[in-house]
Amino acid sequence: MTTKHMPLLGATWMILAGISFAIVNTLTQYVSYKMQMPSTSVAFFQYFIALIFMSPMLLKMGGINLLKTKHFPTHLLRVFLSVIGVQLWIWALSYPVPIWQAIALVMISPLFATVGAGLFLGEHIGTARWLATIAGFFGAMLILEPWSDNFSWATLLPVGAAFFWACYSLMVKKLSHEDSPSTMTIYLLLLISPFNLVLALPEWTMPATHTVWLLLIATGACSAFANWAIANAYNVADASFVQPFDHAKLFFNVLAGWIVFGWVPPGRLWLGAAIIIGAVAFITQHEYKLSREQKS
Repeated sequence: MTTKHMPLLGATWMILAGISFAIVNTLTQYVSYKMQMPSTSVAFFQYFIALIFMSPMLLKMGGINLLKTKHFPTHLLRVFLSVIGVQLWIWALSYPVPIWQAIALVMISPLFATVGAGLFLGEHIGTARWLATIAGFFGAMLILEPWSDNFSWATLLPVGAAFFWACYSLMVKKLSHEDSPSTMTIYLLLLISPFNLVLALPEWTMPATHTVWLLLIATGACSAFANWAIANAYNVADASFVQPFDHAKLFFNVLAGWIVFGWVPPGRLWLGAAIIIGAVAFITQHEYKLSREQKS
């Protein structure tokens, strides 16, 4: 828990992060889908430009001194898992999977993490958390509609992204016992671009016009700002308080998708999303209470 608690400021930072991520997702989808730039190249430029914008923050965090670790191979694997999630996510947007569907499905990542914590970290899940997890996956099924004639395999890409980001989160949880959050952050930012570059090489494409460059720069800048805003939110307010405001990103992404692409979500989105958000909120609060009990 943070040593200071300014709830209004924390909520504001988290909401600004949600707005920024909605802009990032919309611009990413526009460049990859409308302007036909390969998703792998879009991923590289987005995160490389974000790294440039975040360089001052890296220096402020401690720079090269934060690279000291006994678990470099584990950091490599952790970042690689994150990169696979990024690639699947941007591939989904470029397909295109409508942003209302993609963002709702990727929100099940904490549910995968809960299952993984029980299976691989030996954590006791408990009946209530299992029921919440099952309910959350049921909500995802309502959004996916695999029984529908309109079902497409591409809608599974955000689910895959959620799975790999959950694996990444589990590794962060395991490494946090020995490495600081700053060390994990700096390795993520430094390693994600080389991985993205390797994956982009087979169909490497440079931005063809000034417009594409401007959109990619805006995407990278908004990515950097969103991550900075999240860090500020957790710095000024309790995590248990600001976390629910992260769910506002669903509304902002749906709104952006409607404005730019004219995609209107069906009613089942809100029902499925409400179930997912409720399940994730329950699990988040449950874990927060457990962590406080262990510290006391």
